[in-house]
Amino acid sequence: MERENPRNSSPENTLLSTSIFQYLESVSLSRSLHTFRTYKNALNAFIQCLIEHALDPNATLVKNFDESPLTWFSVYLKNHSPATETLYLTAVKNFYEYLAAEKLADINLPRVKLLIRQRSRKLGQRLPQFPKDYIEILLEKMQSFTPDAAMDETERIRFLRDRAFLLTLADTGLRVHEACNLRRGDMDWNEGKALIIGKGNREAIVRFSTRTIHALKEYLTQRAALDSSSGKPLSSLPLFARHDKGSGKKIKPITTTTGRNIVKQRVKEFLDEEIALEITPHSFRHYFVTRVLASSGNLKLAQELARHRNIAVTQRYAHLSNEELDQGYWQAIENNS
Repeated sequence: MERENPRNSSPENTLLSTSIFQYLESVSLSRSLHTFRTYKNALNAFIQCLIEHALDPNATLVKNFDESPLTWFSVYLKNHSPATETLYLTAVKNFYEYLAAEKLADINLPRVKLLIRQRSRKLGQRLPQFPKDYIEILLEKMQSFTPDAAMDETERIRFLRDRAFLLTLADTGLRVHEACNLRRGDMDWNEGKALIIGKGNREAIVRFSTRTIHALKEYLTQRAALDSSSGKPLSSLPLFARHDKGSGKKIKPITTTTGRNIVKQRVKEFLDEEIALEITPHSFRHYFVTRVLASSGNLKLAQELARHRNIAVTQRYAHLSNEELDQGYWQAIENNS
């Protein structure tokens, strides 16, 4: 999309395309890269919709722009998933709020919100699906497995890393990128906790189980010679390191791709190849939240431990299994009739 030089424009002659560009610039400075990309995709789709309705952003003054195109955009998005529709409408709504705040156009914000509310599809609540039993079997098998003499040193250290990594995901509720970003210096071994920078650049304390701490120490003990030869302070080294030819003798952190591959590889190895299609790193986060809720029944506790900003996200996990419903039904109805 061509745009005029923002420095050569004034509010009176600013083009709509320039305002969109300036808005996205502000998003890039204030939000995460992932959010910026989503908003950029949303605004590009909005521009395409405008062009299809003979409204060229490169030939339209922003001062003449109003909220009416939202009606077109809501129709334009019907071929997208409800989740994408919601994200894109939110991005465009925020663009309208930007125009109003900067006094670039006379925008009726209540009408913007009304149009979006009336025309957007409602996201149905979906219960998180994950193979809880398979995850528990996987963890049990990996904990009971003892590396044998046939394993070479690299295989042994990879197994110990992978076991510690999967236990970390299962017992902390960490997102995969958060686990991959952990440094040794983040850990407080005495307290069994770690200080992390999580989603939204928010600082948080994460607690580790006894079995996870044990697995981490076993892995780091096996890695001690590599760490000491790195020439770097131990606190600066990654908690989970690469152990492949590409890393050489350097201690490099694993990536999120490696984290996903660890899950896939160990599920195939200890369970089944087909089950590997069902279990992802995020499955372990679902598993963590559900366990907290099942054992405590405390929704607020689960929210805090999972670091959900909105308790409605945690509520998605507060459902009973079919077995629990069956048992409750028979106790409440059949046994009392």
